Amino acid sequence: MQELPKPDYQLPAGYAHIHSGKVRDLWTTPTGNLLVVASDRISAFDWILPTPIPDKGAILTALSLWWFEQLTDIVPNHVISTEVPDVVRGRAMECERLTMFPVECVARGYLTGSGLADYRRTGEVCGVPLPEGLVDGDQLPHPIFTPATKAEFGDHDQNVDFDHIAGRIGDAAAELLRELTIAVFAKAHRVALARGVILADTKLEFGIRDDGQIVLGDEVLTPDSSRYWPADRWEPGHGQPSFDKQYVRDWLSSAESGWDRTGNMAPPALPTQVVEQTRAKYIEAYERLTGRSWA
Repeated sequence: MQELPKPDYQLPAGYAHIHSGKVRDLWTTPTGNLLVVASDRISAFDWILPTPIPDKGAILTALSLWWFEQLTDIVPNHVISTEVPDVVRGRAMECERLTMFPVECVARGYLTGSGLADYRRTGEVCGVPLPEGLVDGDQLPHPIFTPATKAEFGDHDQNVDFDHIAGRIGDAAAELLRELTIAVFAKAHRVALARGVILADTKLEFGIRDDGQIVLGDEVLTPDSSRYWPADRWEPGHGQPSFDKQYVRDWLSSAESGWDRTGNMAPPALPTQVVEQTRAKYIEAYERLTGRSWA
């Protein structure tokens, strides 16, 4: 099993490292808040790849901050400040410490990925029945809430139905998370579509303050947690071109990589062309969604 990564930088005295995941490092700040640092690491097929994508952490952070601003009329978020130590400036946020719900809040507006696999097997996605005859990439009649349980590092998140989540966190909390997830997705879909981008699905994480207020945490609506497709190339019936790390997945799955994803060997280093193309996809997503230039 692959070991969890360690930060490759030092923060000033008073910051304490808590945890590193596939992409993010978490630290406590001198004032007891949380510092969330997005690295340039990239993961695929539950492996952290040995080759970073330049600027990826900064792009994810900037896009998350932009989306948090767009969503304040729906739900508050955990960001306190972007005034952070120089070594991580531009790719870190000082955030509130929340009690996080043990659920990945997934909203789907289109049928693809693990949702498509569930549908082909059962005619449903996470217990939500769907019309017959849908194909890969079809838009659903309305967005659906398809939660998943959070997996340990190296394992897959597991799709579950609403009742499973309600059994873990209570009916009232589960209903509110479903309502917020669908509301966030609906607004983000409208905003993205106006910019020529389809938001097919997204994964959100919520936490709760000491006063009971539910807050949007983690990152939000980045290409790492969402599927974005160019609207002018949307064509149901097969996989869609995307603004995310699908380029990396496709190369790893190709004969050129020489890697067997069903085995135990770690993935190989990414070629320069794959790194450059993947970076370009992240930048294009940022620029098309925000209308800002990535300098």
